Amino acid sequence: MSKYLKLSGLSLILCFLLSNNSYSQIGGDNTYEFLNMTNSARIAAMGGNFLAIKDNDITLALANPSLITDKMHNNMALSFVDYYSDISYGFASYSRTFDKIGSFVGSMQFIDYGEFTYADITGEQFGKFDVAELAMNVGWGRQLDSLFSIGANFKMIYSALESYKSFGIAVDVAGTYHNSDNDFTVSLLVRNIGRQIVSYRAGNPEPLPFEIQLGMSKRLSHLPFRYSILLTHLEKWDLSYENQFDSQSGIDPITGEDIKENKIGDFADNLMRHIVVGGELLLSKNFSIRLGYNYQRRQEMKVNTKLSTIGFSWGFGFRISKFHFNYSRSAYHLVGSPNYITMTTNLSDFFGRK
Repeated sequence: MSKYLKLSGLSLILCFLLSNNSYSQIGGDNTYEFLNMTNSARIAAMGGNFLAIKDNDITLALANPSLITDKMHNNMALSFVDYYSDISYGFASYSRTFDKIGSFVGSMQFIDYGEFTYADITGEQFGKFDVAELAMNVGWGRQLDSLFSIGANFKMIYSALESYKSFGIAVDVAGTYHNSDNDFTVSLLVRNIGRQIVSYRAGNPEPLPFEIQLGMSKRLSHLPFRYSILLTHLEKWDLSYENQFDSQSGIDPITGEDIKENKIGDFADNLMRHIVVGGELLLSKNFSIRLGYNYQRRQEMKVNTKLSTIGFSWGFGFRISKFHFNYSRSAYHLVGSPNYITMTTNLSDFFGRK
């Protein structure tokens, strides 16, 4: 099979890779973008791709390893996302704690892009091929004292885009301050520090989706509500982009003259692109409702003629017997909203605690 035929099939994949992430204009600059896609239904419901909430939820550990605690011991989590077209992704996690070493969470993160067809420029088909990416993740967390904890994720990444293979390694490092007296938490994360060991094309390594993030959460004292504020891409101020098809991109479509800059408006727009807000209504220990808003997602994915609920997300969590289920939907575009489903349980409830 010629390289030309292979590239024709890969064109659809590349189009997706350049726009799959909620931070689509940032996402096209790197490889392994699936590492930053929101996996947990709880995180998705609150609008972002990480959270700073320390309540022993194993589904948050993949995004923020400093939240790993010994209370996650023997917990297991499964997460699945029904994304667009035939694309699906998710993870499976399991936690163990060892004395004097710390607590660990092992995870397998995957994305399946579905089946593609070989075709040449005339449309003649020459068979089919599959595309997928995997990341094996070992997370470690340790409590330093009553207030501070640290954590790290080590990732081994494998990508197979038809006959093009790639392998990389990455590390996340994080620190968390948690005051249990007033249920206030702050986390600082540095994600995807690493490199591509084996590139798709020899001698052409690509950067990983490096990012610095800061998050905080606070549960209100007299209401069953917790709010969350996330700051993303602290390593880069300007997250905007110029769209040549957008009449508001800086050129007056009638006169052809430059539109005068609004410095205050531009500053506010750039600032808001870094902020994700969310909240949880904690109705009981067994049921909660969640909402989120992602300004950058709305600005990049909206259609001016019909804004709809793009950028908003919602979900809920409930417990049945030994299982805890979370479900959410996040509005990315008018064409539809992905479904997020996450389930957790503690295996000790079935086999006895040690």
